[in-house]
Amino acid sequence: MLLSTFIHRNFVLGFSSKIALGSLLLVLANTSLAQDGWVNGRTIDGQPDFQGIWTNETRTPMERLEAFGTKAYFNEEEIEALEAGINPIELVTNIKVPEQGGSVGAYGQEWLDMGGAVLSTGQTSLIMDPPNGRAPIRDTAWKARQYDLEHLEDSYVYHTVWDRCITRGVPGAMLPAAYNNAYNIVQTEDHFVIMHEMIHEVRVIPLKKSQHIDEKVKLWMGDSVAHWEGETLVVETKNFNDKTMIANSAGGGRLRGLASGDEQHLVERFTRISEDTIIWEVRITSPRSFTQPVTISMPLTRDPEYTIYEYACHEGNHALGNILRAGREREAREAAAQ
Repeated sequence: MLLSTFIHRNFVLGFSSKIALGSLLLVLANTSLAQDGWVNGRTIDGQPDFQGIWTNETRTPMERLEAFGTKAYFNEEEIEALEAGINPIELVTNIKVPEQGGSVGAYGQEWLDMGGAVLSTGQTSLIMDPPNGRAPIRDTAWKARQYDLEHLEDSYVYHTVWDRCITRGVPGAMLPAAYNNAYNIVQTEDHFVIMHEMIHEVRVIPLKKSQHIDEKVKLWMGDSVAHWEGETLVVETKNFNDKTMIANSAGGGRLRGLASGDEQHLVERFTRISEDTIIWEVRITSPRSFTQPVTISMPLTRDPEYTIYEYACHEGNHALGNILRAGREREAREAAAQ
């Protein structure tokens, strides 16, 4: 039995949901020997091997539905029922042409790739802490987010930095979106490199740097310092600028558009638990947006057959210009009506 299956069936589904999955992973992180005898390989430099192409498309929501309360994991029957109710073919064929003058919406479903399954861990949400699986968003941050969304036609500054083809930031670049949910990990003796399919960003994490750069230097993706704890790579990131957002795509739910702020502090943990599974976890401390830290966790699944193609962003980014033109057209009509 693969270790990922073992965890799902014997821990997630068989033990109390009050016990965090991370507790088991901390034990596993101290050994390379898996339950079924699987042993993580080593790079040429002797590091635990994370190299390859990994994906994280999922139907699991960022935040837990309030009806689930503190229920952190689905049981097997619930997973089967949920996935049986997701029909990607129906989504593709059930496309309606909008009436003249109506909203044209976003991409047609045939262009999207969110997958048809919940997370293999059985989580009811990506957020695992607080225990209710929901983000403790500050009122001021929520009002600022809502203001931006209500003024998208007014100026490009109200759009996310991903919509503007700048960056998805961290942790945004690791969060599932409607498509392009692939990551190519490459390791060297000195660096852990993640090439993100979305917006073709490359995140270079140094492995032999012990201190952060001067706090006066603010970066789009922050400044990272990493170290190994057994089989787990721990990455601490800070020194963000004040223009990035915690999440940029609609998959982020209420987190989409929340400013991370230059005081954001992240601690990520990458733990490979089987040939085909990495557990990625991030602890987000963002005083500007949250009243307390938030932990997001999800598995990354190896897909050696996946092909990452070039991501053209501004080259095909007609939507942003069209949104702003619609705003100018609206203003012209309003002025003519006066």
